[in-house]
Amino acid sequence: MEKVTDVVMVRGEAELFERTAHLFEAATEISCAARDLHTWSVAHPTAPAREQSVRGMTVRKVYQPGVLFDPALAEHLRQISAHGARIRITEREINETILLDRRIAIVAGNHVGGVRGYTVISSPALVQGIQSLFEAAWHGATDLESYQARFTELGAREILEQLASGCKDETAARALGVGLRTYRRRVAELMELLGATSRFQAGARAREAGLL
Repeated sequence: MEKVTDVVMVRGEAELFERTAHLFEAATEISCAARDLHTWSVAHPTAPAREQSVRGMTVRKVYQPGVLFDPALAEHLRQISAHGARIRITEREINETILLDRRIAIVAGNHVGGVRGYTVISSPALVQGIQSLFEAAWHGATDLESYQARFTELGAREILEQLASGCKDETAARALGVGLRTYRRRVAELMELLGATSRFQAGARAREAGLL
């Protein structure tokens, strides 16, 4: 591990856990931004157990829509939410980060040679800047329950099945019993909800997640 003032570079999840376990144990406020649950659950193996008991703690987590594609991961989010954690979903790109008590920031880096790098930051000025980025992502995200309700309201599974079938919009609209304009609007909203830039990408993500 190479240390430069109050910025520490760590290689690999094992070293990250070794260096930060005590910080997690002492934390009373945890803010997390990630594309999915794999980034930090691997980096901190005891996190799932801790998340079952968040009383007295402030826990906020922001994820991208893909985290809901895996039924097991989606259920995990519902469980930790039931235990007091606040979960939100965002379609925007986010920096994978954990903030502990607004004093420590852990930023996930790229994989190099199959090993992921992490940066542990304790500089007050840097942590404050990262905290500000997290707050912006948090306020721009949607509550988990509301997001899932919208997914259901749109008839997302039915729409995805129609997209996968390759039928024309007119045919799909008739099959779902809605007008053409309504169908196209729902498709556009579903794409936005999934963070997809095309119908093909929306269908591909759904298939990968086992939704189709």
